[in-house]
Amino acid sequence: MKNTTIDINDSTIKKYVESLRPENLEIRKQVDIGYSYDGKIVILFEIRPEWDNPKKMQQIEFAKIRHYKSRKEWNLYWMRASGKWELYEPLPKSTHLAKIIEIIKEDKHDCFYG
Repeated sequence: MKNTTIDINDSTIKKYVESLRPENLEIRKQVDIGYSYDGKIVILFEIRPEWDNPKKMQQIEFAKIRHYKSRKEWNLYWMRASGKWELYEPLPKSTHLAKIIEIIKEDKHDCFYG
């Protein structure tokens, strides 16, 4: 039996990521947005060619959302320049994934989209 909670969450995340992606396919070759989701952790990342090897693509992570099933909450993290994840202090957690996505969209402190 499929876990419908995961399906709903994956659908919510996919819809958000699709809203960020460039419509033009030529632009997507230069910069695109993707995600991974394993049912517990979502990683949002930018996809672009490496500066010194344009044929090689890289994924630059900028947001992590972790679901704690036992607490029924989502925690939001941002990637520091040091490469370490840090809780997003203005609103580090929510019981609603949609609220976390809204916080990333707003990016009031320029942590996600710089």
